[in-house]
Amino acid sequence: MTPHQTHLLTVHDLSREVMQSIFREAAQLKAMRRRALPTQRLSGKTLGLFFEKPSTRTRVSFETGMNQLGGQSLFLSVSDIQMRRGESISDTAKVLSRYLDGLVIRSYEHHTVEEWARNATIPVINGLTDLHHPCQVLADLFTVREKKRWLKGVKIAYVGDGNNVANSLLEGAAIMGMAISVACPSGYEPDASIVDWARERAHRTGAAIEILRDPFVAVKGADVLYTDVWTSMGQEKEQARRVKVLNPYQLNERLLASAKPDAIVMHCLPAHRGQEITTAVLDGPHSVILDQAENRLHVQKAILIRLLKDR
Repeated sequence: MTPHQTHLLTVHDLSREVMQSIFREAAQLKAMRRRALPTQRLSGKTLGLFFEKPSTRTRVSFETGMNQLGGQSLFLSVSDIQMRRGESISDTAKVLSRYLDGLVIRSYEHHTVEEWARNATIPVINGLTDLHHPCQVLADLFTVREKKRWLKGVKIAYVGDGNNVANSLLEGAAIMGMAISVACPSGYEPDASIVDWARERAHRTGAAIEILRDPFVAVKGADVLYTDVWTSMGQEKEQARRVKVLNPYQLNERLLASAKPDAIVMHCLPAHRGQEITTAVLDGPHSVILDQAENRLHVQKAILIRLLKDR
């Protein structure tokens, strides 16, 4: 998202400087919200949200963010528009570009959001695909920055399924010069091309990238412990097998005790308590999940301002 960049599809689209700028803007917006100061930066703008998948945090935070910035939003499900009857993404994107100022797309396959971006003449924001979750991870890193004061050199340990969140965390950590250890069973690793990209970028930023099997090795010396659901949307038929294979990767009190004493615990939610994380850890003193969820709102407002304000 350079000054000439229209869309936000992945974290690796961003430079360190752009990410830092988003974080500074988000911090200012959060402070203004705390003081009930108006931030009508997007007055007259309209954001469309097209979601193939259900959502709580992504939908509510984007809709609330546009409202707080003085704009408005329209929610579009696949059952509500003519794509249900076969209208193409290309035609839909071109028409919606005449009505709207920006689009958030929440889809299964990543190439779908790329097709929206190719055909739209307005900014397209990836609200989640099976491969990437950039808005989530930008909010996550903003939260780490709040709690630890900086990012460079901070160690994140991610345990569990190497899914879209793990992929985007690898990209963000590599860009910001962090250390990240991802522990997952064989066959559940993050995307190999993203791991390769992160390792290549790490050579320039001083980041450290590890893909491991043992969760206790991964969390040793960690400042941040992160996990996510073991069965993502669209994988429901694999749930029984996934629970069995991923059970040793549960984020519980024993695993937490192997990290730094002041480590924070993160989960992007929704959580399946008793599976990937225990209730004692999720609700415990190390957990920052509610701050993490709130920060989706502030970081996404910063993204919206960056992409939509001067259009």
